[in-house]
Amino acid sequence: MAVSNTSTAFTLRTSPILPAASFPHCPPTSFGTPTKYLPFALQATRKRKVLFTQSCALKNEFSEADDRGDAKMEELGEPTETLLYSFSPLPLLVVAALPGAGTVSSLFGPFVELVKSWNLPDWLVHWGHPGNMAVVLFAMGGYGTYLGFRIRNSDDVEEKAKAKDLHPKLLGGMFFFFALGATGGITSLLTSDKPVFESPHAVTGFIGLTLLTIQTILPTLFEGNPGLRNVHGILGSGIMTLFLIHAALGLQLGLSY
Repeated sequence: MAVSNTSTAFTLRTSPILPAASFPHCPPTSFGTPTKYLPFALQATRKRKVLFTQSCALKNEFSEADDRGDAKMEELGEPTETLLYSFSPLPLLVVAALPGAGTVSSLFGPFVELVKSWNLPDWLVHWGHPGNMAVVLFAMGGYGTYLGFRIRNSDDVEEKAKAKDLHPKLLGGMFFFFALGATGGITSLLTSDKPVFESPHAVTGFIGLTLLTIQTILPTLFEGNPGLRNVHGILGSGIMTLFLIHAALGLQLGLSY
């Protein structure tokens, strides 16, 4: 009985724990990969190749987009220059942006209120300044300019002497009345509740008065430098042309309101 048990135990120990048939048999290949799994390996390799190709294509697209963006930034960053070959008096409005309009309005405020209390006709307040300045420009300025040309071109001694006496008086009077008329123009605008120093008419008037000041000083320098007589004549003609433009701009301003 003991011998029988011993043989049975020996038989159990020598028998394999699991049968060999429980493990599938995969014949080897020359590459060390089972033949039945070879299609899956090739498919995984192809997927990796496709993914690698797509990632490269995306990188190329991003790099091309960056290059295009850099090129556009360079184009936008390059300075450009525009040349304007036209003349307009509107750029002169830059001068009107200088401070002072508020101060002038406050200084003229009491006088403007006094003028309003007089209840003058609207047409007189509106066109009084243009009418007076037109008389000064064409009568005093026009005739004074004519006398200036007679001083330079006349051979008559007596005529030249009279012209030399009357020419500075007329143009000096024009300068005085233009300066006085500027205050009348400011008063007219403020009485009509309009802003001052915001029109080409005001700017050209300021420039004209400045040039008239220089023109008045030049005759005092003739003795030391006779060549200034030519400068005086050319500048005087230019000033008269400027005031003709000034008058046209004033008419346009008067018709605008």
